[in-house]
Amino acid sequence: MEVTNGTTVQEFILLGLDSEPQKRFFLFIVFTIVYISTLTENSAIIMLVRVDEQLAQLPMYHFLGNFSLLEICYVTTTMPRMLFDLTSPQGIISFQACFLQFYIFYSLGSTETFFLSAMALDRYLAICHPLYYPIIMSPKNCSKLVAGCWMAGFLVYTIPITLISRLSFCGSNVSDHFLCDQGLLTLACPPLGNAPLILFSMNIFIILGNLIFVTISYGVIIVTLIKSSNQSSRKKAFFTISIHIMVVTLFYGSVAGLYVAPSGKTQSHIAKIVTIFYTAVTPFFNPMIYCLRNDQVKEALGRVLRRTEQWLRKR
Repeated sequence: MEVTNGTTVQEFILLGLDSEPQKRFFLFIVFTIVYISTLTENSAIIMLVRVDEQLAQLPMYHFLGNFSLLEICYVTTTMPRMLFDLTSPQGIISFQACFLQFYIFYSLGSTETFFLSAMALDRYLAICHPLYYPIIMSPKNCSKLVAGCWMAGFLVYTIPITLISRLSFCGSNVSDHFLCDQGLLTLACPPLGNAPLILFSMNIFIILGNLIFVTISYGVIIVTLIKSSNQSSRKKAFFTISIHIMVVTLFYGSVAGLYVAPSGKTQSHIAKIVTIFYTAVTPFFNPMIYCLRNDQVKEALGRVLRRTEQWLRKR
């Protein structure tokens, strides 16, 4: 093949999750259900936040609505392609499509870390500085913070992924994965230059930086609640932050699994499982974790259903 844009590889082959037809069919059914359910759950949260005026005025639910939109983008970046490959034995993806998925996947992942930090900041201000909370978290400032999370998430990986896409891929084009990620570096031919170091440094900076911020924020919140004399408000606040901490633990715990996995074929197998966990499982469970026992969401849902029922009666 002729060299184009510094590479002899024009497409990649993703080996996917499994090679046995029966298992592939079973996985296709399972992940189709998970994908549709995830879209439905997160879309319902977005609509509920936008339709209900009381929820729309609360910064926490403004963040939650955007977080649900992020989850929809997250699963749509990976699962349709994975489902397509489960029905096709080839698993072929073009060079451009592969790196586009690589960029969007990592950008959405970094955006999620920023949103988890923003939501931790929101809870910190609401619990530790309630008098200043309405001023600091005004609708204008809240919108700026949301926009900042999206912009930062899609800007930070521009340079490393551009550098990786310009490497020479002159050998094997077979990747033992179901999506395009940093594993593509193993297919690149030397010299790799600074691209691997820049990508690794960016991963560590974003993951550890946001994790430290979230940990400190919730740590201060817990200390503040322990010192609080108001039993009822303390119990309610503890319940709220426990939900947030659960979501944070699911995300960062699964991401950490990629860095502690052993080398070799076992690493590839574990990488697939971990990637499925935080690209399919957590977006599926996060809406339920945030909303299943949330009284404000239940009340908002009741108001929307009553208004819908009244509207239908008038029709």
